[in-house]
Formats: sequence, C-alpha cells, structure tokens
Amino acid sequence: MAAKFLAFYITESNAVLTDALESIINVMAGSFALFSLHLAAQPKDENHPYGHGKIEFISATIEGTMIFAAGLAIIAKSVYNFFDPPNIKALDLGIYISIATTVINFILGKIAEIKGKKSNSITLIAGGKHLQTDTYSTIGLIAGLIVIHFTQVLWLDSVAAILFSLFIIYTGYKIVRESISGIMDEADYQTIAKVINLINKYRKPEWIDVHNLRVIRYGGSLHVDCHITLPHYHSVQQGHDEIDELDVIMKQEFGATTETFIHTDPCIASSCRLCLLSDCKVRVHAFERKVDWNTENVMQNKKHK
Repeated sequence: MAAKFLAFYITESNAVLTDALESIINVMAGSFALFSLHLAAQPKDENHPYGHGKIEFISATIEGTMIFAAGLAIIAKSVYNFFDPPNIKALDLGIYISIATTVINFILGKIAEIKGKKSNSITLIAGGKHLQTDTYSTIGLIAGLIVIHFTQVLWLDSVAAILFSLFIIYTGYKIVRESISGIMDEADYQTIAKVINLINKYRKPEWIDVHNLRVIRYGGSLHVDCHITLPHYHSVQQGHDEIDELDVIMKQEFGATTETFIHTDPCIASSCRLCLLSDCKVRVHAFERKVDWNTENVMQNKKHK
C-alpha cells in the first residue's frame, strides 16, 4: 500500500491512485479478516452450538462492500479530473513500482486462496481472489500507463481509472453476493453434488435410498443432514453402524470438522422394487430397477419410489 501511494505521489496519476486506494481496502479488509479467522477458529460453546464460522461470511461481506465503495469513489474522482486534469509526471518510475507490487500481490493472493480451499475458509478464499483480481487490474493499469507515457494523451488516465473501477465494483459485487448466500444458507449445489457423488461411490445394498439431503457450511465446518432408508428388520445397533459408516466417509472427504445428522427410515412395501438386497427374506415385490441418486431425488423429502 505504501509503495502504491508513493507511486501516486510521484506520478499524480488517477489510474495509480485507483490502485493505491484499493490497497487501503486490502489492509482494512485483511485486518478484519484476521480477526474473523481468529474468532471462527474458536471451539463451539453454549451460545454458539454450531461454532463461530458464520463470522467469515460477515467478513467477506464487509470486504466486498468496501471494494464496491472504493470503485465508486474512484469513478467520481476520475470524472472530476476530466474537467480539472492533474499534472501527470514520472510515469516510468510509477510503472516500475506498480510492476513490483503486482508480483507481490499475485503471490500473496495465490497462497491465501490455496490455504483457504484447504481449510474451507471463505475469508481466505475471498481475500486471495481479491488480491489476484487486484493483480489483473494492475496489469491492465500498467498497460494503460505505458500508452499514456508514449502518447502523452493525459485524459486517457481518467478513462483507464474508470474502466478499472468498473472491474473493481464487479469484484466487490461477486464477493458480497457469495457471502450473503452463505449467511442466508443458500443451497450450495456444487458441494451438494460432491456429497451425492461420495454417497454413490460407497453405496451399499442396505442403503435403499437417501433423501431430504441438506448441506450447510459454517466457516470451515460442513453440516450434512439427510434421511437414509434401511431394511425395517435391522436392529438399532445395525442402523447405528450404517450411520457411523456414512459419518466416517464424510469426515474422510471433507475433514474432521464435518458433522452429520442422519435420520433412519424403515423400508416400506414400495421400496422392494428399488431395493438392491438380493438375499432379503421379507421382500414383497420383485426388484425392478436401480434408482440413480442425484440432486433431484436426494434433496426431496420423501422416499424414492
């Protein structure tokens, strides 16, 4: 951030100021993100039985809003400078400084995104994507500065600043949109599809169907709720063992912080036509066909027929 403001002080370029102002957002949002990561890592307590992971969505919302506001402020200043153009100078030095900050931002952003995906942290992913987006916008900005340096058409500086501001605003909107989706527990179909594929991979004949599947993410924790239909003659212990097996499968795939809440349902007569158990001694209907489990039938709150 200091380097970018130094570049602006040297050049007095609106486009460089655009980059510098976004760095303020990086620092402020990063500070709040650090606090939210610390809070999200706290163990569950009596007042927060699902943990503190939701704070990460709030952090991402604040970061996205600040990015959006910075974009609007830069557009306002750029429009003003169409009528009162600044005295742009020393663009070559400003370009060198911008290139150095671009490389640093990209490396930091990539590290944050990789760590975020590994720990299922929306805060780290959002911060990493933001830094990488900052990198891409700075590359475009540098290209614009090079054009201005060689053509000396100074009003292009404000045009470049406005274009990059629109890109910044779009980035902020995407971060806010994703974080609000998390706060509202909007269905994450990508994660749901992964859960269904995982259940299909380890599918057993005893698992007659899986339905009423719901997946909610709280920061780095994943909560998976569903109903599983089992043979009605299974004992409580047998049913418990099947649930435990599913729980282990989920934890192996999504991490130890994954929680499962699985309700068992007994099979009914209509289940026989779909049941894969070949040695069932109480079957009342012959097996007809295997039902493929997908988002359409697994998310519905009813047994498969």
